[in-house]
Amino acid sequence: MLYRENGQFKTTYRSDQQMLPITQDRFFVWGVVALAFLLVPLLASDYMFRALVVPFLILTIAAIGLNILVGYCGQISLGHAAFMSVGAYAAYNLVIRFPFLNFLVVLVLAGLVAALVGILFGVPSLRIKGLYLAVATLAAQFFIDWMFARVKWFTNYSPSGSVSPADVSLFGWTIDEPVEKYWFLLGVLVVMTLLAKNLTRSHIGRSWMAIRDMDVAASVIGIRPLHAKLSAFAVSSFFAGVAGALWGFVHLGAWEPLAFNINLSFNLLFMIIIGGMGSILGSYFGAAFIVVLPLVLNQLPNWLGIPISTAMVSHLEFIVFGALIVLFLIAEPHGLARLWAIGKEKLRLWPFPH
Repeated sequence: MLYRENGQFKTTYRSDQQMLPITQDRFFVWGVVALAFLLVPLLASDYMFRALVVPFLILTIAAIGLNILVGYCGQISLGHAAFMSVGAYAAYNLVIRFPFLNFLVVLVLAGLVAALVGILFGVPSLRIKGLYLAVATLAAQFFIDWMFARVKWFTNYSPSGSVSPADVSLFGWTIDEPVEKYWFLLGVLVVMTLLAKNLTRSHIGRSWMAIRDMDVAASVIGIRPLHAKLSAFAVSSFFAGVAGALWGFVHLGAWEPLAFNINLSFNLLFMIIIGGMGSILGSYFGAAFIVVLPLVLNQLPNWLGIPISTAMVSHLEFIVFGALIVLFLIAEPHGLARLWAIGKEKLRLWPFPH
């Protein structure tokens, strides 16, 4: 009886079209954000921050970007980690060559560089689709990996090929403690989520969804496939570039090209499939699931008292991932986000049967 819209009258277009039209949803979201900022730092340990929370926040940004491209625009991508590496190396070169730049400016510029690269590799989407486009984005993954490994300028001529930037400093505040990293990443994630949510609700987002549903019909009603597809690639790559810069500077601290390999691209794709394609909330669910599941699988044999080798645990991880993807594609193609939506619908009707 608590989740009702009774008495919540919309008297203006602005109130009717707001992001969270139901008052209970607004209170719930504000409560979750407040708890995330205030309560999590008091309860989580340094290990939880490093192993769970920080990777979850960064991968959620990348998953939101991939969801914009795949879930909202219907353009498949198997090489999204490559765009993350573009953002990471762009941020690294901006920091060492222009040390006076604020790190927030570096983040934006790194995202813009990744967006330009995404537009370049998104051009084939104007002529090809489906598996052919997937192969084209896979080629982008291999080419960008090769470029950062072979062209020494990107790594500032490091003999080992790895880079190690300085700690992130923001307005004189050095972000080096796990709690400080958490607050900084949470703030960036909130901003990026609001940006993505408003983009998908705008005319740009509607054009993406029209292209996804039927590109021929979309072009007939006046939507330009060139603009819609390339803008989706640009926005998605921008999110990936920002996530890549954060992954390298805040989470890893030092990295090499293999840090953004094809396995990371597949994990991002698993996130949106399990979480729910075409859903911002699904990106959160998918990222949490993919980050938590390997740690649970590693600890589960110890909890059950079953001796299993490390190699067997890694194989079980791939088996479980594959089985879950098949399960969600068959049983619930819209992922965990759809299950959440069904729960909300049932709560709005409870305790009445209809």
